[in-house]
Amino acid sequence: MLLGVSVLDLARFQFAMTTVFHFFFVPFSIGMALVTAIMETMYVRKKDPLYKKMTLFWGKIFLLSFAVGVVTGIIQEFQFGMNWSNYSRFMGDIFGAPLAIEALLAFFMESTFIGLWMFTWDRFKPALHAAMIWFVWLGTTLSAIWILSANSFMQHPTGFAINEATGRVKLVDFGAVITNPQLWVEFPHVIFGAFTTAGFAVAGMAAWRLLKHDHVDFYHRSLRVGLTVGLIAVVGAIGVGDLQTQFIIKDQPMKFAATEGVYKDTKDPAPWALVELIDTKNHQVSGNIEIPYLLSLLSYHKTSGAVKGMETVDQELQAKYGKDKNYYVPVKTLFWSFRVMSGGGVLLALVAILGLWFSRKKNNTLLQKRWLLWVLGLCLWLPFILNTAGWLITELGRYPWTVYGLFTIADSISATTTAGQLWFSNIVYFLIFSLLGGVMVYYSHRNLRHGPDADLHTDYGVAADPFAKEAFGK
Repeated sequence: MLLGVSVLDLARFQFAMTTVFHFFFVPFSIGMALVTAIMETMYVRKKDPLYKKMTLFWGKIFLLSFAVGVVTGIIQEFQFGMNWSNYSRFMGDIFGAPLAIEALLAFFMESTFIGLWMFTWDRFKPALHAAMIWFVWLGTTLSAIWILSANSFMQHPTGFAINEATGRVKLVDFGAVITNPQLWVEFPHVIFGAFTTAGFAVAGMAAWRLLKHDHVDFYHRSLRVGLTVGLIAVVGAIGVGDLQTQFIIKDQPMKFAATEGVYKDTKDPAPWALVELIDTKNHQVSGNIEIPYLLSLLSYHKTSGAVKGMETVDQELQAKYGKDKNYYVPVKTLFWSFRVMSGGGVLLALVAILGLWFSRKKNNTLLQKRWLLWVLGLCLWLPFILNTAGWLITELGRYPWTVYGLFTIADSISATTTAGQLWFSNIVYFLIFSLLGGVMVYYSHRNLRHGPDADLHTDYGVAADPFAKEAFGK
């Protein structure tokens, strides 16, 4: 322990920091691949050069997000071996297959087609060139499946056996791992969140430029594409989020009870707490604002049914896994994260509807609605917050486990890592992440400031020359 902070707490902070920062960029890049592909497809179908210009412009931001996402992912993998070696040994047999497939198949696929897409403008027919960015999007989506299959095993272990000689898990049924029911409620929720992120990011950036009346037609069309993708995606995220909730009610009842701030079993029908004051020390709540029947409706899709509280779930977990562990999760964090995530999703849907309504062709009054452009501009950042809230629920909600029911967080830490090493690496990683984030924001802002008519040759220098020449014919 150094400065009153334990090795375990420092390692957990580092994992949280690297994961959250990495997850800023991965959903963004997955979604930007889709938005870019849609824009190029519209160019192929309509032969309108403005859509080609949109593809090139937003494609630059996609490439930036992809590069930063790769770098942050490497840092995240490095800290597994440094801080969580016991976990890596325990899970190596399970993680090996999906992560190897992700690297050798999905990541190589997206990387290859990114290169082909960048450097072959006007060398292939437009339809064939557009197919390349769709293969990039497919590769990013496949990467998400394989990564989330590993994470889903941590939430709901399947297809394994315990090696009696080593005490580690071994893979006995790969099919069970990739058909894990947790995966197929988690993956669509994450992927819709990725599309939501990119859609509202594009719409938000376009809104800021429309406030300055800059390239109005270009940014108006970009905004509508972004809002259309964002609206469809956020509605999809809400829908599959409900499916994920139904699964969690049965599989991780402590996580569900914490997101609803329920310590004691509710009455039937169960009211839903909009806000409440949570006393984690005494396991009670007060000052809550409740909506009758709503928790039963959300939980069981009917206006009846009680919900088990954390006290009851804790007793069940003690009987199943032993009384030597604390099964209570960080209630306040989960309670408010869930409300931020769900409330923010509804807000994004309403904003998208307003934006699409006021920007329609027959009665385009969006430029006169400066308040709405400001709201859209601010919504650029909201999906990143919602993604973070969702991951806090996912990861913190299975405390005290790294692998639910099999391996605890305390057992996962490296035995030789010291507090001094972790302080040093936390500071270094924070500085690296700050630099990477600053670079991403700086070049994205620079791209916006220079506008869609800027030449990549002058913007990005010699390294981008082939892309500049092919893309702009210069």
